[in-house]
Amino acid sequence: MATSSSSAINSQQSPGLKNYFKTPEGRYKLLYEKTHPAAALHYSHGKSVAQLLFFQLTVAYLKEKPASQNSATPSASSSSSSVRSAAARLLGGGNGSRALSFVGGNGVSRTGPGSSRLTGNLGTSTSSSNGPQSANNYDGKGSYIVFNTVDTLFISDLNSQEKDPIKSIHFNNSNPVCHSFEPDAKDGHDLLIGLQSGDVYTVSLRQQLQDPGRKLVGAQHYNKDGSINNSRCTCVAWVPQTEGTFVVAHADGNLYVYEKSKDGNTDITFPAVKDVTQFSVAHAKSSKSNPAARWHICQGSINSISFSADGAYLATVGRDGYLRVFDFLKEQLLFGGKSYYGALLCCTWSSDGKYLLTGGEDDLVQVWSMEERKIVAWGEGHNSWVSGVAFDSYWSAPNSDGTGENTVYRLGSVGQDTQLLLWDLAMDEIAVPLRHPSGGSPTFSSGSPSAHWDNITPNGTLLPAPSMRDVPKLSPVVAHRVHVEPLSGLLFTNESILTVCREGHVKIWVRPSHADTNPAQSNSSGEVGIGNATVSKERPAISSVKVGANSSLNSSTSTSLSFKQQSSVLFS
Repeated sequence: MATSSSSAINSQQSPGLKNYFKTPEGRYKLLYEKTHPAAALHYSHGKSVAQLLFFQLTVAYLKEKPASQNSATPSASSSSSSVRSAAARLLGGGNGSRALSFVGGNGVSRTGPGSSRLTGNLGTSTSSSNGPQSANNYDGKGSYIVFNTVDTLFISDLNSQEKDPIKSIHFNNSNPVCHSFEPDAKDGHDLLIGLQSGDVYTVSLRQQLQDPGRKLVGAQHYNKDGSINNSRCTCVAWVPQTEGTFVVAHADGNLYVYEKSKDGNTDITFPAVKDVTQFSVAHAKSSKSNPAARWHICQGSINSISFSADGAYLATVGRDGYLRVFDFLKEQLLFGGKSYYGALLCCTWSSDGKYLLTGGEDDLVQVWSMEERKIVAWGEGHNSWVSGVAFDSYWSAPNSDGTGENTVYRLGSVGQDTQLLLWDLAMDEIAVPLRHPSGGSPTFSSGSPSAHWDNITPNGTLLPAPSMRDVPKLSPVVAHRVHVEPLSGLLFTNESILTVCREGHVKIWVRPSHADTNPAQSNSSGEVGIGNATVSKERPAISSVKVGANSSLNSSTSTSLSFKQQSSVLFS
């Protein structure tokens, strides 16, 4: 990072906040911040706890525009493209020969390829009163941050050090509360937006960037004016490994399955839910109807949803405090379990689909095993509600040998206590109780724990929270206060950690391995330099998991003792 940039960041830091935090592998440094111009907000908003779920962050990687679409770009601005490219190289802003990984809104992480386009942050952003930025700057590759605050959806250039967004989209009648990005959308409609009114839109991110206005352009509208469900959208997600299928969850406990290729304005009604406490699925009578199905998940709000990377399984958490895991294609509830207290607010899958992470009003982080269908670890460290959780699929343990014999997962969580916590979970040290003999202590499996599961709980059973003494406890390796306001989410990319607070301020923390690389340079290893970061073109795979039952997570005789010693809690 340039000296001037470092000074700017230091001046922006609030008292008591540091621009770095320590981990066993080194320091994560604050690279830069993103926020919204205060003048862009159309009315003041309170700071109630309920608003915590109304702020979301999505990082979207925009792929190269097809040649056939490039020909449609107005030629009036093409004569100045070389001037803009040259200026971009001098200014060092915008999506130059750089690209970042993206994380979709449903918690599935992916990595984008390198970029060869050079554009700069020239002119003024569309949220400024001085005039719009040139639309032709956004007809190629790029990495963008999408976040919402009150009645406005903001888009920022992730590779630029400019704090203000390059685009703001204002909604007159309702507030955007959730969004999701699909990089492989064939028809260009890759951004999914859910509103507080229940309305849903799909739009082209590229088209929004090219348009100088502050309204959605070229949008497909679903559930118009709440015609199907007038309760608030709580979360939206594209279904992985499908073309144009997406789901929308609502505050009344219903989830709808849509097809982007079908008319979004069809008149359709579903039968009344007979038992609001039970899971049920209703299908539309016509194959042309949209949505195609309604899933009644729970009584009360669905607070978060997440698909496994292959799209086979869907996880939901809700106001009733339950995690539920479904076979999405078979439309079956597989298993579920309850929080220790209050609602669950967030959930996400590991990239290998073997574990789930949840957080909520009990201030705890919980790790669930897909194989064992239960909690296998819980983490204590937050002082208030846990509002965001994520697996860091780009991290590997310092002493990892790649054999999978001692797989360690890096987890992250943020909460209303303004803290970012990082956790290390060594799966071969987990000892999970399978059942309680009457009047006795927990018994443990000498073989595969999942072999006993079918004899304990059948599909569709929701389990109560187990006793904490029977589940291994985790302690964070890092606890760092990263914002002044309560946090609403975090995302991991190959080169950084992104945190966002409920006021709509985003911080990008660069990893130790990328903090000192040369800016804007490519090397022979297939990595692309990005400012002070380096992005690998390939996403690291999670090695196979070995779950043992003969040692405790906190055992002093662990085979990974040396790693545990250097992973003591670091409070910065």
